[in-house]
Amino acid sequence: MKVLVGISRIFVGILFIISGFVKLSDPKGFSYKLTEYFSEGVLGMEFLQPYTLYLAFFLVIFEIILGVFLILGYRRKFTLTSLLGMIVFFTFLTFYSAYFNKVTDCGCFGDALPLTPWQSFAKDVVLLLFILLLIKGREFLTPFFSSKINFTSSLLAFILSTSYGIYVLQYLPILDFRPYKLGTHIPTAMQIPQDAPKAVFDYHWKFIEDGKEKIITTNGSYPKTKGKFVSVDTQMVQKGYEPPIHDFSIEKDSEDFTTDMLTHPKLLVFVMCNLNTSDLKAFESMSNTLQKARSKGYTCIGLSASAPEDFTSLIKDYSIKLPIYFCDETALKTMIRSNPGVLKLNNGTISQKLHWRSIDQLVFD
Repeated sequence: MKVLVGISRIFVGILFIISGFVKLSDPKGFSYKLTEYFSEGVLGMEFLQPYTLYLAFFLVIFEIILGVFLILGYRRKFTLTSLLGMIVFFTFLTFYSAYFNKVTDCGCFGDALPLTPWQSFAKDVVLLLFILLLIKGREFLTPFFSSKINFTSSLLAFILSTSYGIYVLQYLPILDFRPYKLGTHIPTAMQIPQDAPKAVFDYHWKFIEDGKEKIITTNGSYPKTKGKFVSVDTQMVQKGYEPPIHDFSIEKDSEDFTTDMLTHPKLLVFVMCNLNTSDLKAFESMSNTLQKARSKGYTCIGLSASAPEDFTSLIKDYSIKLPIYFCDETALKTMIRSNPGVLKLNNGTISQKLHWRSIDQLVFD
C-alpha cells in the first residue's frame, strides 16, 4: 500500500499540474469551454457565463496548487477532500456530456490534447480510482519536507502560476497549440488530402409495409421494399477528416475574398471578434499603426463577426479608415486571444501575431 500510495501521489500530482498548466497557458480558451458547458443546451446555468474567465483562472490555479500539495504531502486532509470533490464533479460532467452528446471536446488539456467526451470520462474514472486509493492509504501520504519548506514551495508555486496566468491574459499565450500558431500557412491548413477518410453515415429508412412500421438501415442507397416511404434519418457512425482550419473565411457583402487575401504578400489583419467586448483603448493607437503599415506597402483590413454598421461610431471616434470583412466569431477567437488583435500575413503564412498591447512590436518588412 505504501508503494501504491507513493506512485499514485506522483502520478495524480503531476497530471493535475500538467493539466492546469496547459489550461493556464490559455485561460481564455478554457473560459470559452466553460461558457459552452454553462449554456442553455448543456447545464442551463447561463447566469455564470459572465464570470467564466474568473472561474477558469481560479480553477486552473487551484488545480496546479492541489497537484503541488499532493506531491509535497502538504495539508493532506484539505488536499484529498478537494481532489475528490473536483474529480467527482468532472466525472459527472464528462459522463453527462458524453452520454447526451453535449460538448464534443472537454477542454481538459486545452488544445494541446483534444479528448472526446468518452475519452475524458475514462480518464476521470481512472483518476477517481487513484484518488480513492490515496484516501484509503492516506496514512502513508507523509510530507517530503518540513512544514516551512512545504509552505514556501506552495506559496512560490502560487505566485509563479498566478503571475504566468496574468501575463498570458495581458498579452498572448506563450505556448500556442491552436491551428493559427506562428508559421502556419492558412491555405495549406484548410486543405483536405485526397486520401483523407470520409464521414460514414447510416441511413434509417422508415416505411409502412402491410400496415406496420418498418425501418431499414443502409449506407445511403434506397432500400428495396414495397412499403410506403415515410421518412429517413441519418446517423454519423464515423467522423471524416477535418482540416485543422475549417471555419475560416474573409467575406464582404456576401462575396468571398478568402483566396484573394491569402495570396497578398503583405497583409495586416486587425481581428475584432466582437465590438461589444472589444477593449476600446486599443483603437487609440491603431490609426498610427495603419498609417505606418500602408507606407510600407501593406494591405490593411479589419476582420470581425460584428455587423458593418457597428463600426460607424468606431470610425468616427477614432478616425479608423479600415475596410471591414466578416468572419465567424468562433474562428476569430481561435485565431487570436485578443480583442482586438493583429496578425501579419505573408502569402497566407502567419509571420507575426500580437496582442493590442504589443502593437508597437510590429515588424514591417
